[in-house]
Amino acid sequence: MTDTLSPPPAGTVTVTNPVLPGFHPDPSILRVGTDYYLATSTFQWWPGVAIYHSRDLVHWRLAARPLTRVSQLDMRGNADSGGIWAPCLTHDGEQFHLIYTDVKSWGIAEAFKDSHNYLTTAPAIEGPWSEPVSLNSSGFDPSLFHDVPEQGGDGRKWLLNMVWDHRPGRNAFAGIALQEYDPWAKRLVGERSVIFTGTDLRVTEGPHVYRRDGWYYLLTAEGGTSWEHAVTLARSRSLHGPYEVHPDNPLITAVDAPDLPVQKAGHASLVSTPDDQWVMAHLCGRPLSPRGACPLGRETALQAIEWPPGDWPRLAQGGRHPARHAQLPALPPHPWPAQPARDEFQGDTLRPEWLTLRVPAEQLGAQLTPAGLVLPGRESLMSRHHVALVGRRLQALHARMRTELSFDPQDFQQMAGLCAYYDSRNWVQLRLSRDEHAGRALNVTSCENGVYREHLPQDVPVGDAGAVGLEVRYSGHTFAFAYRAAGAGWTPVGPAFPAGLLSDEHCGGLSFTGTFLALTCQDLSGQRRPATFHWAEYREGV
Repeated sequence: MTDTLSPPPAGTVTVTNPVLPGFHPDPSILRVGTDYYLATSTFQWWPGVAIYHSRDLVHWRLAARPLTRVSQLDMRGNADSGGIWAPCLTHDGEQFHLIYTDVKSWGIAEAFKDSHNYLTTAPAIEGPWSEPVSLNSSGFDPSLFHDVPEQGGDGRKWLLNMVWDHRPGRNAFAGIALQEYDPWAKRLVGERSVIFTGTDLRVTEGPHVYRRDGWYYLLTAEGGTSWEHAVTLARSRSLHGPYEVHPDNPLITAVDAPDLPVQKAGHASLVSTPDDQWVMAHLCGRPLSPRGACPLGRETALQAIEWPPGDWPRLAQGGRHPARHAQLPALPPHPWPAQPARDEFQGDTLRPEWLTLRVPAEQLGAQLTPAGLVLPGRESLMSRHHVALVGRRLQALHARMRTELSFDPQDFQQMAGLCAYYDSRNWVQLRLSRDEHAGRALNVTSCENGVYREHLPQDVPVGDAGAVGLEVRYSGHTFAFAYRAAGAGWTPVGPAFPAGLLSDEHCGGLSFTGTFLALTCQDLSGQRRPATFHWAEYREGV
C-alpha cells in the first residue's frame, strides 16, 4: 500500500509530511488571526516545549521556547523520556495559555507516574512567559478549554487530563477528567468528574475539546503511542457528557496499513482557517522498514479535514489513513529565511536549535567565546543530572554533522567529542581522550541499553596539539564517524552502526524521543577540564 503524489485540487496546496521532521511529538495546533502555532513535547531536553510559527501551514519556523527558567521547569534527575509530555497551547482572545506536564518518574514496570501539571501565560508568543501555576498531578496530557461566548459558551475555563490509576488489575488509563479552572484565583475549583472512559482501543489520553454547531467535540489519542496509535472523536451537547463516539471511529490510524510511509498516526489536535476550513495536526513516525525502527523519533504531520456543519469531521482524502502528501487549504505563501548550516558560536546565546539535557546551558558552565563554544567537563553521558552536552535533532536519514574541537585531556577520565545520542542508556560517541601509550587519541564508544563498549581495540593517536575535526554521517540505514587531524583529509574511524540503534523501538520499547547529534565533554575526575568547539555544521542530503 503506497501514498502517491497527485496534482493538488484547486484551492489546495500539497504538503509533504511530516511538516516538522525529527523529534517533534504530541502537536498542539492553534490559530490566532492569520498566524498558526504548533507546540510539541521536548521530554528531558532543555529549554522546555518547542513552539513553531507559520502563516501558510507549509513553512514553519521555531518561534519560542517558553520554559527557559528553572523556576518554570526543574528536570534534574528526571527519568529518560520524562520531563515535558504533551503541552497544550491555547488563546482566549487576550493572552496565550500553555499547559504542560513535568513527568518526574515513570517506566514500564513502575505502577506510579509522578506527573505534575502547570499553566503559564504570555501576552505574545515570544513572551514573557509567566511563572507557572500548579494545577494537579492526577495524570498527564492536560489541556485547557475556553468556553468562549462567541461560540455560545459562558466564558469559563476547564482543565482536562487523563487520570492515571496505579492500582493492580485496573485500567491504568482511567478516563478523561474535567474540572473548572478559575483564572482569578489561579487554581482549580469545583468537583472533578470523569467525562469519557474511552473505547475498545483503550489507552485513552491526549484530550482536546472543540465547540462547533452546538456540539462539544472531544478529541483523544488511543491505542498507545506506537503502531496501534489512533485518534478517537466523540461529541455531546453538554461539556460534561455523555459522549457518543464517531460512527467511523477512529478518525485516523495506520494500524491496519503497515506499508504506509507515515505510521503511528495519533495524538492529534484541530485548527480552522479564517474561512472555516479545518486541518488536523497529528503525531507520526517514519520506520526504516514496515514496522521497523524510527530513528528520527515521533514527528508532526498535517492532514486536511472535511467538516460539514452539524456533521462529523472526516479526513478530506477519505478513509482513515495518514497521507504522506496532504492537500491542505491554499493560503498566501510565506516562507521563512533559512538558517545557516554552519554555526560559528558567536553572539550572546546559543542558536535556538541547540538543546541541553535537563538543565540550562549556563548552569552547566557552557560559554560562547570568540574561540567558539566552551564546554567544561561534567558528568558521564549516563548521568541524569549535569551532562555537558549541546545537541540538535537529527531531521533526515541522509545528513551529517561536523565540528572542530580543541581539547587537551590530562588522562583517560577526561573526554570530549561528537555524539549520536538517544538517552542516558543509548548513545554512540567519537571521543577524544588521553591514553597512557597512544597519548591524545580517539576511540568510538557506545552505550546500548546500558551496556558500555569501546569499538576500537586501540585508540587512534592524533598528536598532542592542534584542533581535531570530527564527523558523524547518516547514510540511510547506517551511520558512521570520521576525523581530520593536522590538516589531513577526513578519515573514517570505527564501524558503521545501524540507524535503528538509536530509536524508540530499540531503546526500551516505551521510550519517546529521537536521535540527537551532540557536542559533549566529560570529566570523570571532577576537575571540569574544558573543551572548545570552534564551530559546528549540520547539513542534510549529503
